[in-house]
Amino acid sequence: MVALRYSVLAALALRVVSVFAQDADVPPVVDDEIASDAPEAQLNAEIVATFPEADIFGVKLVNGRPTKAVVDITNNEDGPIQVAFLGGQLMTIGELGPDTPAYAAVLRNLSTVQYQATIPPGEKQSLPYSFVLDMQPQDVRLHLIGVIMGSGNQIFSVGVYDDVVSIVEAPTSLLDPQIIFLYLFLSGAFAGTCYFVYKTYIEAFFPQTKKPRPAKKVRSTVEKEPLSGGEGTASGTDKGYDESWIPADHINRPTARRVKSSASGKLKSKGAE
Repeated sequence: MVALRYSVLAALALRVVSVFAQDADVPPVVDDEIASDAPEAQLNAEIVATFPEADIFGVKLVNGRPTKAVVDITNNEDGPIQVAFLGGQLMTIGELGPDTPAYAAVLRNLSTVQYQATIPPGEKQSLPYSFVLDMQPQDVRLHLIGVIMGSGNQIFSVGVYDDVVSIVEAPTSLLDPQIIFLYLFLSGAFAGTCYFVYKTYIEAFFPQTKKPRPAKKVRSTVEKEPLSGGEGTASGTDKGYDESWIPADHINRPTARRVKSSASGKLKSKGAE
């Protein structure tokens, strides 16, 4: 029984959502057999939509970022009410011509979110609703609508929000990783292009000059001072010391002479005989 009730609610809600684009000033088409003088039933509830991220300049829809809204519903009925759907549309702010159909004012349909929220009588409940856009910056009319089942099982299409908002681009930051990567990529491409142009066209106009060979280092001879305090001068065969202080017998050592032994003389004489 509960499943059948929700299926009927969904079917009726879809019929209500399908006519979001109709102008509120245009009277609905009613069959003459169904029309009666009975007063139209109204939902006794208070519905307010707020945008927590709005500033003093109004509501701004930032491209690429979710726009969050909070719908506060206070049930003033004698019985519980059920919130079925929340949806909306973006519409032009200009007036349409007399021959222009109402759906021509719709710029984009927003996502429809299904709820199964039951609000007891006398209580208040907050429902979140969010959507993401990617459109050209402009001023549009944001129209949010909710589909609610009253305590007497009637289906109500209730306007939640209807005001002019601004679609803006997301602010850019120099510390954004995407911006930093873009700067690095463009800088590398520019440097590579400049290097290619220089090596291909500009370097030919500036011939390279040969580098001079480094001169060979000449070893300089340094005169060594004598070890003693004499005034001797260094000769071609300078030994690094003064020989005048050395005794002559140490400089001119006697050479050993070879002496023939008697044994070798005898052997030679026998050989001669």
